[in-house]
Amino acid sequence: MSTTFFVILQLSILAYALVAGVFLAFSDFIMRSLALTGGVGGVEAMQVINREVFRWKFMALFLGMAALSVLIAGYAWVELSGATGTLIGLAAVVYFFGCFGVTVAFNVPMNQALAAMELSSEATRDYWLQCYVPSWTYWNSVRAGAAALSAALLLCGLLRMTQGQT
Repeated sequence: MSTTFFVILQLSILAYALVAGVFLAFSDFIMRSLALTGGVGGVEAMQVINREVFRWKFMALFLGMAALSVLIAGYAWVELSGATGTLIGLAAVVYFFGCFGVTVAFNVPMNQALAAMELSSEATRDYWLQCYVPSWTYWNSVRAGAAALSAALLLCGLLRMTQGQT
């Protein structure tokens, strides 16, 4: 393995872990805190968060890791073998589908529905408390777990590699 790719994999462990941490914070206390506002305050805050998340820092990390995961999976498939290759490839696949795929399939559609709602509407409050908070938090927890698992799998793969195991 080239030194460049080895460094990319090391940085990817950190990036997967950082993404997991952001998602964990939302699932652990941010969504619970927003839900405790009773509706309007939480909805308004989440609408703002969903607009602000498109700033370059988090999106570059989140989307960049989705693209890099495709490259990592391809590299593992073509260049690596044995358990090491499987661990590294699986780390990338788990991130791509468990983080990026879940975001596209579940969290983004819920965010778009929430963005289109009027703050003071009773239907918005009901959607927020009955659907959005529990469903969004569930899928966000899946994303947090997938990103953390990806970091762990990639770390295990790299440890095996540095120990000369395949």
